[in-house]
Amino acid sequence: MFSTVLVANRGEIARRVFASCRAAGLGTVAVYSDADADSPHVAEADAAVRLTGNTPAETYLRGDLVIDAARAAGADAVHPGYGFLSENAEFARAVTDAGLTWIGPPVAAIESMGSKVESKKLMDAAGVPVLTELDPESVTAEHLPVLIKASAGGGGRGMRVVRELSALAGELEAARREAESAFGDPTVFCERYLETGRHIEVQVMADTHGAVWAVGERECSIQRRHQKVVEEAPSPLVERTPGMRERLFEASRLAAGAIGYEGAGTVEFLADEEGNFYFLEMNTRLQVEHPVTECTTGLDLVDLQLQVAAGDRLPLEQPSVRGHSIEVRLYAEDPARDWQPQSGTVHRIDVPGVAAEFEVLTRPGVRLDSGVVDGSVVGVHYDPMLAKVISFAPTRAQAARMLATALAHSRIHGLRTNRDLLVNILRHPAFLAGDTDTAFFTRHGLDTLSTPLADDVAEALSALAAALADAARNRADARVLGGLPSGWRNLPSLPQHKVYEGDTGPRDIRYRLGRYGLTAEGFDEVALVSATPERVVLDVAGLRRSFDVACYGSRVHVDSPLGPVALEIRPRFVDPASEVAAGSLLAPMPGSVIRLGAEAGDTVVAGQPILWLEAMKMEHTITAPVSGVLAELPVTVGQQVDVGSVLAVVEAEAEATEQEAS
Repeated sequence: MFSTVLVANRGEIARRVFASCRAAGLGTVAVYSDADADSPHVAEADAAVRLTGNTPAETYLRGDLVIDAARAAGADAVHPGYGFLSENAEFARAVTDAGLTWIGPPVAAIESMGSKVESKKLMDAAGVPVLTELDPESVTAEHLPVLIKASAGGGGRGMRVVRELSALAGELEAARREAESAFGDPTVFCERYLETGRHIEVQVMADTHGAVWAVGERECSIQRRHQKVVEEAPSPLVERTPGMRERLFEASRLAAGAIGYEGAGTVEFLADEEGNFYFLEMNTRLQVEHPVTECTTGLDLVDLQLQVAAGDRLPLEQPSVRGHSIEVRLYAEDPARDWQPQSGTVHRIDVPGVAAEFEVLTRPGVRLDSGVVDGSVVGVHYDPMLAKVISFAPTRAQAARMLATALAHSRIHGLRTNRDLLVNILRHPAFLAGDTDTAFFTRHGLDTLSTPLADDVAEALSALAAALADAARNRADARVLGGLPSGWRNLPSLPQHKVYEGDTGPRDIRYRLGRYGLTAEGFDEVALVSATPERVVLDVAGLRRSFDVACYGSRVHVDSPLGPVALEIRPRFVDPASEVAAGSLLAPMPGSVIRLGAEAGDTVVAGQPILWLEAMKMEHTITAPVSGVLAELPVTVGQQVDVGSVLAVVEAEAEATEQEAS
């Protein structure tokens, strides 16, 4: 028996586990890095223990420090969450050796599945269909394309697709670095890469008395960089393929039985359109996407983990599946710019109509599992996922529509996110038809799927609303004659002028407010109904449109049914010190320089890697924008850089030739 649980994790997953612990009457303990000192999961715990440092290697990957924290706080059980040490057999063993209850599978089961290389051999022997594993050193052109995978982890870290043999060595090196950084183990392997396929996984739950459940399957085929973006239960492919569910469940029970599994786990498969499937890996932990299974079964999977760890039996009857649930991962990233991660302050995150947070939905609605709140800071040391937004409805079409509407109407201020991409996916005809696979982004065009929800007209109207809200704020702030609002004049005024930078370029707003109302250049059929600093109502060709305006310094967010718009106020005068030389490569995010690909003075070609940044547990390649000479390289390996820092300056060929001639 145990009474207090330390969660060896952070953010959203820590908050999720705390919710079930509180419902079960258990005490909670958090651990946190210096970067996470103000994180919501720290405030919500009964006690919190600092792990000095910022990076995962200094903090959340230090099992010894986590166990010391449990002792210091009086915790008698440890829940690992997912990621970090959740599938680390040595950590699980150290927890039990310290006399603490490990809320997870047996150490032997973790060891069996800890190496994806060895686990495939074990599954093959148990009769589970597998893809042949390839030794990276023996890969030939006949094997291409191949997928490099980290043996000790998942989540897309350490994964690379190789289509040309000449690229194999470099990609292996990069994959090993990422795997070492994320999981503390650089071991990687290769397998045949299927360009298209369906990612299907089965949730298993087993107790210590021999009962093994195959709770239900999930489909997670829509992925970016081999990381899941959209997950759902049940799987559209399985639903329409006779006999596939039974075969999947049987294979999953075989996998769990082969290693004497206990607790919650997931058996992952790659399937084709005919219903053939192959074992990928078994995650010996809770999954990010577990809420969709909870919604369709009514089970609290974390509570079941707690019960199994306490020695309880699973009920005799496992629940049946009802309705449909879809989950999307809301990331601070820019999909249109090669999924560039973002960092900074989340000024506001508000999803309308949320029926539950971190709880199992018992009726149709929207659930929110988030690691951030208003004012949270997204740093560079961890994954940039802001939240999981989950819908549950009687049918798949209803679940998709409900989730798309909730996301489209959400107020997410401060950082660029993948929200528009998610809405476009949920509304896409192919998705609604269940035609999804791992090549979804390639097939339908990432540029198309990333199109902003607000079109050109909506952005223009939003910029006008921002200017009118700003004018209302100025009038409210400028008071004269003992407090009366100012702004009266006896002569016609010149047009007010405001310039904003939007997604499609500058928005030059010129307008007058006179006795006959609003006159705005380019807006012939627009009339002003009302304007306050926070809300503007316009009559647009006879239709009233409301715009909610929020300002954060020079950043302006405008939310309306036409779509969310983020604008940047262009300053009237530009500081010369802020100008950078032509050809400058600026850091797209804060990070650490881990490798240089050229030296100052080298001749480079367009697309050639100049350096590599590590940020948010992923490597990002900075390439030459044009062919020419690398005139400046002011950074060194190991150097930390801020967003916007000059990393290099490349002089184009014509410019370099002209300078040499002079």
